[in-house]
Parts: sequence; structure tokens; C-alpha cells
Amino acid sequence: MRIESPVLGQVEVSDDKIIDFPLGLPGFEHCKRFALVHDESGESGLHLLQSLDEPALVLSVAGPELLGISYEFELQPEEVSLLGLERAEDVAVAVILRREDGGAASPADTGMRANFMGPLVINPESRKGMQKIINRLGCEVILRERS
Repeated sequence: MRIESPVLGQVEVSDDKIIDFPLGLPGFEHCKRFALVHDESGESGLHLLQSLDEPALVLSVAGPELLGISYEFELQPEEVSLLGLERAEDVAVAVILRREDGGAASPADTGMRANFMGPLVINPESRKGMQKIINRLGCEVILRERS
């Protein structure tokens, strides 16, 4: 499959690289097929999650461990079934990142924001994924560049 991405340009995605999100993502329920694209050098640890249903939708994602975060959450039986999980260690977790643009009220309001309350949960074997909404009181972690 060939798509035209605003970030990646023309991209060829083989069927075995497609991750199916049967429920879509909150706010993008119509987007069910994504490709996880990474920097070929493998140095940054950041990935792009490219929608195949809406090519204009490209999300930056990273493993929480890359950000120095370790956390646990429980999957409900229907979520385990949706992902086709047989063992807990088969799951991959990523968080969605977004860069704050200029025009912030103060310099402290610029940088990257990570959504730790809505991690992406992916079974690499079945290539099924979902966004797990964690309904506990939490906080958004702000990442800033050091001067």
C-alpha cells in the first residue's frame, strides 16, 4: 500500500507492518489502520504512527521507558481479547507526544507533552492495538529541553 504523508512524503507500507486499531483512537474512531514508522538510524527512540485511513494524521509516539517513566495498568478481559493477547509480556506500550508551539504564555509552557493517561497498547504478534484510557486522577508530564 502506498500513501502520501504530510510528514514522511510518499510511503510504501507492506501489509505485515499494518497495526489494526479495531476501535480507532478517541477522536479518530474512523482511523483504524496505522503503520508504525521509526527513524532508520534507531537512535532517537521516537516513532511516528501514520494513519492509513487519514494520511494527514501522523502522531509522534515513544515508549514510556525512553521518557524515564515506568507505570502499570490493568487490561480488562475484553481488552485482552480485543488485542489477542496470550501473555502480558507480549504487549508493547507507547505514549503519544505533542510539541507545544510558540505563542505560549510563558517559556515554561513550551516543550513536549506526553499523554500518560492514554497509552497505546499494541500486540506486535497479532498487530492489534488500542488506546487505553486510564480513569484515575493523574497528571500530564511536560518535557523541556535543557539549556
